[in-house]
Amino acid sequence: MNFRSLRPGKPHLLCFLLGPVSACGFAPLGLWPLTLAAFGGFLWMVREADGLRAALARGWWFGLGQFVLGLNWIATAFTYQAAMPAWLGWIAVVLLSLYLAVYPAIAAGLAWGLGRRSGMAFALLFGAAWIISEWLRATMFTGFAWNPLGVIWVGTPLAMVARFIGTYGLSGLSVALVGAAVPLAEAARRRKLTRAAVATLAIAATALILLPLAVRSQPGNDAGRPLIRIVQPNIGQEDKYSAELAARNFARLAALSGQPGAEPRLLMWPEAAVLDYIEEEPWTRARLASLLGPRDMLLTGGTALEYDPTGHVVAARNSLFAIDFFARILGRYDKAHLVPYGEYLPMRPILSAIGLSRLAPGDLDFWPGPGAETLAVPGFGKVGIQICYEIIFSGQVVDRANRPAFLFNPSNDAWFGAWGPPQHLAQARLRAIEEGLPVIRSTPTGISALIDADGRLIAHLPWRKAGAIDARLPRAAAPTPFARYGNVLPLLLAGLLALLAFAPRIKAR
Repeated sequence: MNFRSLRPGKPHLLCFLLGPVSACGFAPLGLWPLTLAAFGGFLWMVREADGLRAALARGWWFGLGQFVLGLNWIATAFTYQAAMPAWLGWIAVVLLSLYLAVYPAIAAGLAWGLGRRSGMAFALLFGAAWIISEWLRATMFTGFAWNPLGVIWVGTPLAMVARFIGTYGLSGLSVALVGAAVPLAEAARRRKLTRAAVATLAIAATALILLPLAVRSQPGNDAGRPLIRIVQPNIGQEDKYSAELAARNFARLAALSGQPGAEPRLLMWPEAAVLDYIEEEPWTRARLASLLGPRDMLLTGGTALEYDPTGHVVAARNSLFAIDFFARILGRYDKAHLVPYGEYLPMRPILSAIGLSRLAPGDLDFWPGPGAETLAVPGFGKVGIQICYEIIFSGQVVDRANRPAFLFNPSNDAWFGAWGPPQHLAQARLRAIEEGLPVIRSTPTGISALIDADGRLIAHLPWRKAGAIDARLPRAAAPTPFARYGNVLPLLLAGLLALLAFAPRIKAR
C-alpha cells in the first residue's frame, strides 16, 4: 500500500467517522441498528472508490475509527501501573488500532478488486472477505479476536446462527446482507427482480429468523444437577496486590464462599484470586481446603512457578487449580493465550531499558500453556478451562477430543473500565452458543455470570458489586455443527459466498 493514499480527505474522513458509529453496536451500548447503518455507508463508500488504493484506505480509516472507540477500555489498564504514565494508555489504543485497521482494509481491497462491477457480487465478496479478515485477525501474531462483528447479535435469536457457521461466519453473513440491501432495492425499483428471486429472498429471510428459534435447547429439569457457587469479591485492581489488604481480600473471598452444606458444592473463584503460591506452600492449600466440605471442590486462579535445572525460578504461569477438601491439587490448567505487554513484555531487554514494564505486577514473564484442556473434577464432571481473554477465540476454547460438560472462564476485568467487562461477557455468550456448552464466569469486580448452552444469562452479578451466585449447573446441549468442525465452517461459507458472487460470470462464459 502507498501510505500517501491514507492521507485524510473527505471520503476517508467519512469512513473514519462511520467507524465509531459502527462500534456502537458492541456492548455496553448495544445499538446494533447503528452498526448496520454504518456498515451500509462504509460498503457504499468502498464500492465508489476510484482505485484499489482508495478502497484499501477507506477500509483502513473505517477500521481505525471502529477500533479506537471499541477498544477504549485498554487505556484504563495503564492507570493501574505506576511505572507507566496514564496517557500512554491512549497511545496504546491508537497504536493497536493502527495495526488492527489493516484487516478491514484487506476485506475492502478484496471486495473492490474482485466484485466492484456488480452490486450483488460486491456484497457477497465483501462478506467472504470479512470472514477471512476476522479469522486472520484472530490468528496472526498470536491473534486479537476482540469484538468480531457477529457479537452485536448476542441477546437476539440471530446469534443462534453461530451454531452452524461460527462467529466469523455470522459476521460475514451480516456484511453480505447489509451490502445486498442496496442492489436488491435498486433491482426492485427498476422491476428487474424476478418473482423467483423475491421468493428465494423471502424464504431465506424467514429461515434466518425462524431457524435460530427452532434450534434453541429445551430447558431441562435441573433437579439433581451439581450445585455451584460463583464468587465475585469486588476487589479492585488497585487493591488486589496490596500487602496491607491481603488479609481483608482473602476474608472477603472466604465469606462469600459460604458454609459447607449437606450437598457437594463446586466453588469458583476468579483469575489470580490467590496470590500465594499454591503448589509451593502447604499452608496456603490448607487454608483454602478449610473452606470446603468433604465433597466440595474449589476452582481458583493462581500462579505456578517454573524452575530451571538448578532450581532457580525462571518464569511463571497464569494457572487454574482444582483443590479438594484434603488440600490436594487434583488438576491444573495453564493459560495458553497470554496478553502481550500484560503478562509478558516482548523484546524485554530493549523495552525494559527504556523504562517500560508489563502491566501485571512482577518481574517474571508468564509462559504459555499448551492450549485448550479438559479437567476431570470429581463429583462435578469434565470442565474446560479458559482463563480471561482466552474465551474470545472462536473455535479454540474446547479440547474436541475430550469434550467437557461446561466451560469455566475465570477472569480479571477489574482494570478494563466500564466497557471491557460487558464486551468480554458478550463474547463468552457467543462461545456458549457455538459450542453448545454452559459457560461460567467468575471475576473480581464483574461481570460474573452463569450462561446456559444457548447463550442466555441465567444469573449474573453487576459490575462493581460483591456477591455470589448459587445455582445448579445447566446441561450441555448436543455437540453443534460448529463444535464438531470448528472454523472450517465459516471458511467454507466464505468460499460459498465467493462462488455465488462469481456464478453469473461462470454462467456467461
